[in-house]
Amino acid sequence: MNYQQEYINWLNDPRLCEEGKADLATIENDEKEKEYRFAAELEFGTAGMRGIIGYGKNMMNIYTVMRATQGLASFIKTQGAEAMKRGVVISYDTRRKSDEFASAAAAVLAKNGVKAYLFDDVHPVPMLSYAVRYLGTFAGIMITASHNPKEYNGYKVYGADGAQMSPEDTATVVSYIEKIDDFLSVEGDAASPLIAPVPARLFDDYIKELSALTLSKEAVEKCGANLKLVYTPVHGSGYKPVTAILKKLGINVTVVEEQTTKDTEFSTVKVPNPEFKETLSMGIALANKINADVVFGTDPDSDRLGVAVKNERGEFTALSGNQVGILLLDYILYRLNEDNAMPKNAAVVKSFVTTGMAKALCDDYGVTLYETPVGFKFIGEKIKQWEADGKHTYVFGFEESCGYLRGTHARDKDAVVASMLCAEMVCYYAFVGKTVYQRLQEIYAKYGFVLDKNISIQYSGLNAMKEMNGVVNALKTMDTQSLGAFKVNAFRDYSAAVRKDYISGKTEAMDIPKCNCVYYELAGGSFVCVRPSGTEPKLKIYYSLRAWNEAEANADLLKLQAAVNELLEKAKS
Repeated sequence: MNYQQEYINWLNDPRLCEEGKADLATIENDEKEKEYRFAAELEFGTAGMRGIIGYGKNMMNIYTVMRATQGLASFIKTQGAEAMKRGVVISYDTRRKSDEFASAAAAVLAKNGVKAYLFDDVHPVPMLSYAVRYLGTFAGIMITASHNPKEYNGYKVYGADGAQMSPEDTATVVSYIEKIDDFLSVEGDAASPLIAPVPARLFDDYIKELSALTLSKEAVEKCGANLKLVYTPVHGSGYKPVTAILKKLGINVTVVEEQTTKDTEFSTVKVPNPEFKETLSMGIALANKINADVVFGTDPDSDRLGVAVKNERGEFTALSGNQVGILLLDYILYRLNEDNAMPKNAAVVKSFVTTGMAKALCDDYGVTLYETPVGFKFIGEKIKQWEADGKHTYVFGFEESCGYLRGTHARDKDAVVASMLCAEMVCYYAFVGKTVYQRLQEIYAKYGFVLDKNISIQYSGLNAMKEMNGVVNALKTMDTQSLGAFKVNAFRDYSAAVRKDYISGKTEAMDIPKCNCVYYELAGGSFVCVRPSGTEPKLKIYYSLRAWNEAEANADLLKLQAAVNELLEKAKS
């Protein structure tokens, strides 16, 4: 069936809600928009599904949400009565229709005889991950599009371990989803007694568990009340838990009141992504007004933390996700070592696109470092693996995209615990007579300067994902042993899980989950990585450059970017 007919069928279907009919009527004469909405289905992958809010098969709406939930329910039913009884816990953030989608998901599960626990208000990703294990549910659902623009929403599924559902189980769920050709046919039961609220005690228990992860109680007791910390939840779900954990520790916090509201339009920011300094601008303005020490910002589902600190000139500078990750890693390892609390089999996990400086730090402390593909679920899998085999003790995991996790209470990025750790880190350095920025410079002086830079190339249209993957596939076929003046020592093809060493001439298998990504190891410990985003139409390029100083690194980056852009043009042709 062609997209024009699909459009007509939806528009004329009596089961389509009035809002849906009105929305589809507005695109009656827009063939490009009709094609986008009906020529393809919203893809459900290992990260769930994410898309623009609107009506159609390729959009986020109540019908695509209910269809996806029916697929999950069908899978749970095959696992038996116990799995159905354990059920699913559902959370949501402050985005458009998040509460509506969460309620619809609960109703579909209940209609299928599956227990559904529904949060009564917005709660962040890490609390959903925590709730899965706390309640012992079979799965979890989080309604969020994370840091994407306001036009988006999404749907994530978590397994019983609190990590995002495994690729194997996801594939099974997708097989059930694909059997539902009639998107408007799925029914729910919103009045079912199988829908229950999440126990209120969960919030307090979560905060209590996080507070047990503190590393510098004396410093916090001495400096916490006098710390001037500005925090903005950027209209998201982090407001209550972040302020609660800081209050419990006795750390003074001033919030950006205008950004505490549950504003579905995120009207005070261009994009609700704390990776960008612009998103922290209101927090920085307030911090300058009250002469604060540090600024924190979390995204709508509070799994990412952005941080700004004062530099040597007293001006606020926004730290990158890599820099915050390195500071936290250094702080955690230093404090564990200082207190003789470092586990003998301690291990750290990072994604392979995250800064190469992590290895130098881990090597210095004798801690094992593991790399995973992009996606915190892979870090969650390592936690699960080590709990089962006892090979390592997990101490910290992080990704360059402002995602951090200390503790095993959750199996996803946790901006709440990251906020707590960053706040006490500021207290600790104040306690010993220095600033966080000064500590960062000390790290560079000791281990060498590393410039980490991410570039995203935006794609659009119905074939955006196909085009991005096509570029990466072309790169795999090219024998690239240099990028301009930069020698390539080795080439990694993560789709085949192989590494080709150009120095030795050997090709070896890599023990890592496969994904569509290429990685160039450069002389001196630098790297370039190219991968298509799994959640949005962007081709991502990651640069990690080691140099004597920042000026040299920036000069090298310009040369390397020019060489990579030339390579990408060849890959497109």
